[in-house]
Formats: sequence, structure tokens, C-alpha cells
Amino acid sequence: MPDPQPPLSDSARDLAREVLIHGPISRAELGRRLGLSPASLTRLSKPFLDRGLFVESAEAVQGAAGRPARPLDVRADASRFAGVKITGDGVYGALTDLRAGALDAAERPLAGHGVSDVVEAIREVVRELAGDPTELAGLGVSIGGNVADGRTVTRAPFLEWREVALADELEAVLGLPVTVENDVTALTVAQQWFGAVRGTPAFAVVTIGAGVGYGLVMHDRVITTPDTGLGLAGHFPLDPNGPRCHAGHRGCSSAMLSIPGITGQLAVALGRSVSYDEALDLAAAGDPAAVAVAEAAGRALGRMIAAVANLAMVDTVVLSGEGIGLWPFVETTTRDVLAAERDQEAAPVRVQVDGEGFDAWARGAAAVAIQSSLATLGLEPAG
Repeated sequence: MPDPQPPLSDSARDLAREVLIHGPISRAELGRRLGLSPASLTRLSKPFLDRGLFVESAEAVQGAAGRPARPLDVRADASRFAGVKITGDGVYGALTDLRAGALDAAERPLAGHGVSDVVEAIREVVRELAGDPTELAGLGVSIGGNVADGRTVTRAPFLEWREVALADELEAVLGLPVTVENDVTALTVAQQWFGAVRGTPAFAVVTIGAGVGYGLVMHDRVITTPDTGLGLAGHFPLDPNGPRCHAGHRGCSSAMLSIPGITGQLAVALGRSVSYDEALDLAAAGDPAAVAVAEAAGRALGRMIAAVANLAMVDTVVLSGEGIGLWPFVETTTRDVLAAERDQEAAPVRVQVDGEGFDAWARGAAAVAIQSSLATLGLEPAG
């Protein structure tokens, strides 16, 4: 790995982040967002411009006193990063530029849930994407679970992991900086950077899949706490008469909305096991049991989105996850329940459905690595 570089000042890091996420952006807007004077912006941006990480946009805009001004943007091809999303079944990878723009993708199945199995699958994905991993500026890894300090997976239920120093394991094998993050947090970063809600300063993300996840952006910042990744949204009560989840909670979000919850309900009704795809096919064909399960899920999803919007006070919610195939069957029911549980004088809630699959999750992991790399891009420390 490259030798550690002196850390950037907080102001320089904030400047880099704003240009990465919102560029091209005018200096006047940067000054407003960051509370910096024109002189400070010039001083802070100079190292980025000198190193070729920032460029002045070719399209001039009207500046102060009518003078043309060139917005700042990142030079997307200045560095390449990789991001991977780990599931219980496989590893999905993306090669990106400095703005987390997609350049290539790769995936590998997991031979098992052991740490060595996962590390080997990631190694294969990164080598397919980049050839020599040391030519990358960094790797981001997203995983369903709780992560400490961007390095250690303290708990990952789907892999049955506890206290795994995943960043250390991968850095030893790949020879490049590694940042580990909760997968829903990484997806929330992805939505903020390049999703349909890019530029929205406050929004929530709800994911349905193997579990139920929740992410939040407020004042243009992704909100995280030490408890992020513990699955706290997975047992939010939604239906007092609903089935119990694996942990014994009746009618919680996992029981009503997760893939295991939905297939489990239908299996009980049909007296046999069913896959998620079969459950959706049965609902599409009008099977009474499948339709009833889907309708209950639609009502629960409407309550979940309403609760998120009402309690977090956001009016934009992104719906994503590998269970998103449910949406066409429940959209009308979900929107009706959402409207019923929203104050009539409140702003209507915009529901943005993200069907990009695991590519967006992997690019989000790369974006996390890009943010972590701001202190190691070889810049001289500011001021």
C-alpha cells in the first residue's frame, strides 16, 4: 500500500466532498455551503487543482458582478476504485472512476461463509475488474451487519460472523487500502452521489430483501451511529395480527416484508416451500394465498414508509433491495396506506423505486472508499 499521507484539514475534506458529490459546482455555491470566503476557497482548492484531481468546468457560468466563473468539478479519470457488495450467496463488484461512475462489473459465488471464502471471492472479483489491484486507489466493501471504524465487522448475521477484521484480511491479500461499511449505509451514499434523488438534501432509504434496512440523509449528510447495521429497522412493528419473525416479533417489518418472511407465509398457506420468484409468479397469476400475502405486505410497506417519513420528517423515500420485485403487485395498496397515514396538510411523500440491483450497492461501496481516500490522495496538508 502507499505510504500514509498527512491528513487533510476538515475544511479541505469538506470541500473535496462537496465537489465530488455536487460538482460541477460554482465557487459561490461552495462558499455558501461551507461558509468559506473566496480567498479560503482559492487556497483550499489549489492543491486539488495542482494535483489534477479538480478541474475547472469548460462551461462558464455568470459569477459575481456579471463576470464569468468556471465551476469546480472532479477529474473523474484521476483515480480508479473498486467496490463490492457481499451477500449470503455471492460477491458483486464494480470498478469505478473518482466519481463512482461505473466502468465494469464482476461477480463470484461464495464457496462458503468462512472469512477465507469471502476474502478469496473478493480477491477474484477485484483481479477480474482491475488486473493488478495495487493500481487501484482503494476498495470499498459493503456488508449486511455492524461495522466498527470502517475496518472490523462486529456482527454479520447472514454470514454468522463476529469480530472479523475484514479490512486487515483484504489489505494483506490485495495490497491496497480497504474501507468496510454497512451495506445499507453504502447504498444510501450511492443514492446521494448518483441516484435519482441526487441533490436532495434530506431523504430516507428503505430496503427489502433478505432483511429490511433503513438509511437516512439529513442536511446532505448520511446519518450513522455505532448501532448502524444492527438491523434495528428489521423489527419495526407493522401489523399486530401478522405472523411472527424468526426472533418471535409479531407482525414486524421482517415478518411482513423480507423475502424469508413472505415466502414463509406462503409456504404455510400452501403446505410446501416456495421461492420468492415463485411467490411473485403466483401473485401475478391470481393465486388467492399469494395475493393475500402480497396485499398484507403492501399494507405493511405503506405503514413502514409513512412511519419513516413522519418520524424523520422527510418527504422523499427511496425503495430498493433484492425484494423490489414485489413493488408492481403492491404499489397501489402501499400508496393508499401511505396517504392515509400522512397528515393531509403535510407534503406528499415521493417514493422513488431503485431497481438497479446489486450494482448500485457495489458502486456505493466504492463511493465510501472514495470518501475515505480523501486524506490519502497525495495532497499536501492545507494551510
